[in-house]
Amino acid sequence: MERIHIGKVIRTELQRQERGVSWFARQLPCDRSTAYRLLASEHLDTELLMRISCLLRHDFFADLSAVYRTSAPVWKISQQ
Repeated sequence: MERIHIGKVIRTELQRQERGVSWFARQLPCDRSTAYRLLASEHLDTELLMRISCLLRHDFFADLSAVYRTSAPVWKISQQ
């Protein structure tokens, strides 16, 4: 299955919205070094990702789901 680096996806959305890391850190709230670590993270806690989705008004869960739908194998459930 294809992997998605959620920090890179968030960084791309920040750039699209023409917002900087300092703004992002103030809104979360956290310090800039923590914000940079979040943007470097391949994985994030779902509650934090929900907060970021609301903050940026972007559904990052939909981005993750799109990757899953296009690359996940079809699982067969055998009946017993």
